[in-house]
This record gives sequence, structure tokens and C-alpha cells, in this order.
Amino acid sequence: MNFTKSNIFQQKNRPGGEHFSAWFLLFLAVIIILGACTNSGKRSKDDRQLGRIYDKTLFLSDMDGMLPQGITKEDSTLIINTYVRYWMREMALLREAEQNIPKDLNLEKLVADYRSSLIKNNYGTLVMNRLLDSTVTTVQLQEFYEKNKEQYQLETPILRCRFIKAPRNAPNSDKAQDWWNSNKVEDFAELSRWCSQQATVSYLQDSTWYHVDDIAAFMPQGTLTVDNVENRRDFIQRDDNFVYYFKLLELVRKKEIAPLSYIENQARKVILHKRKTELLEELKDKLYQEAIRKKNLEVYE
Repeated sequence: MNFTKSNIFQQKNRPGGEHFSAWFLLFLAVIIILGACTNSGKRSKDDRQLGRIYDKTLFLSDMDGMLPQGITKEDSTLIINTYVRYWMREMALLREAEQNIPKDLNLEKLVADYRSSLIKNNYGTLVMNRLLDSTVTTVQLQEFYEKNKEQYQLETPILRCRFIKAPRNAPNSDKAQDWWNSNKVEDFAELSRWCSQQATVSYLQDSTWYHVDDIAAFMPQGTLTVDNVENRRDFIQRDDNFVYYFKLLELVRKKEIAPLSYIENQARKVILHKRKTELLEELKDKLYQEAIRKKNLEVYE
């Protein structure tokens, strides 16, 4: 088997080379990651050797599950060759690392600690899935916000707004301008439908917060900035190609405290993380007390 670069990557130029596309490169990356640990169990007599480096050999059975059903012979060869090259590089590094293990490195302890960590984390996940209350109420969010809001001082202004960028010659542009200026629910619904068909960009969710620069990026330079946003609260502007509709609903300036609606997702994560920590500590204490009660615990002086 030839492992040269030309052999491995020439498939992209063959007929049907569309197989060698972005999804295929992603698949190669996935099988390399998943195949980092190879099968070292019993092998059949006809198990095919794919490569060897020093005292380590890679077999075809080590790639079980890495080759999708229905794959072409050419693509199968490409995946195998790519993985063999990856595996040899990893094994070369492993051999060098094994030959340079520090004398004071307690490898057995590291493995035992890692194993314990995996077991505890897995059990912790099971406990969380079974016992953790993942509901965070509005009252709990508000209480958290009042206690911690000083930590959420803004480094850049944020705003709630409505914004549309649409081609200047888009059909029904005149009606869109009337709908934009109307306060009627039915007109807003018409505007939303028009945006879904004609607008290049449209932000009509009144509850969503944006950085000023996020909106300004869709307009000609200097149209909307941190410095002029307060004076440009409601406008329609045209250039040669587009029409820009902007309406400021709320602005929170730099150094001011972010509103709860802006940090709600982050606050929810913090609250749940605290619950998880407390639940695990309660579990540890319960198991500790149980060991004492059953006299399965001793402290040696």
C-alpha cells in the first residue's frame, strides 16, 4: 500500500470527485478522532495488516465502524490511507514519549486518578439527570439579578431595535414603508411577511438585544455609530442599492448595568451550576454519613 501524499489525495480529481467535498473531509476528521483507540482484542487469522511502526501494528479490524456502508472502493482506500498515516504519526510520538517517561512519574497513579475521575463524572451525570431540578423561575432569575447585577456592567452599548435592509427596487417597497410607520398589528404582520420574501436582513424581534456595531455593520459606514445612535432613533435611508429602516426601542449605554433580559441565559446557567454543585455536595455528605453509620470508615492517627 502506497502512503504517499499524491496517492492519498488524488481522489479529488477523479470522475465523481464530488465525493471529496466538505462533508467528506469532515468525516475523515471524525474517524481519525474516533479511531484514536484501536481494537486490541482477538483477531481472526485473515485480519489484514495495514501498517507497522516499530513494534506496533495496525490491522483492518482496528477500523471497525469507521467505514460507512455503501462507500466506494476509492473512497474506502482514501479513508484507510489517511488513517494509517495519522496512526503512524501518533504511534511514533507515543514511542518517543514512552522512552522518555520521567523517573519520578507515577504512571499508575495518574491512570488510577483519571479512571476515578471518569467514574465519578459519569455517576455525577446520572445523578444530575435523575435528581436535578432544571426549572429556573422568573422569581429566581430576578432574585439572582438583584444580588449580582453589579457584576454585569456593560463594556459596550447595547440596544433593542427594529432593522430592515432591503433592495431599493424590491416589490411593494412603498407599502413596506407604510407598514413600517404603522402601529397596527395587522400591518406589522404584513411587514414581517414582506421581509421574509424581500429583505436582505431583517431584525423585528423587539425583545432581542444587539451591540450597536452588529446593526451598523449592515449600513453604509458612519450611518449608525456608538456616538450618534441616540440622535438617530428612527429613520429610513436609501443609497444606490438598498433601503435601510431603523427604529431604536431601547438603549443601554456603556458602563451601565445590563438588563436582566440581556443576561438571562447566562444567569440561568450560573443558577443551575450552583444547584449541581450543591446537589453533589449533599450526595457526598449523605454517602459519607452512611459509611459512618455502617462503620465502614476509620481515621488512623
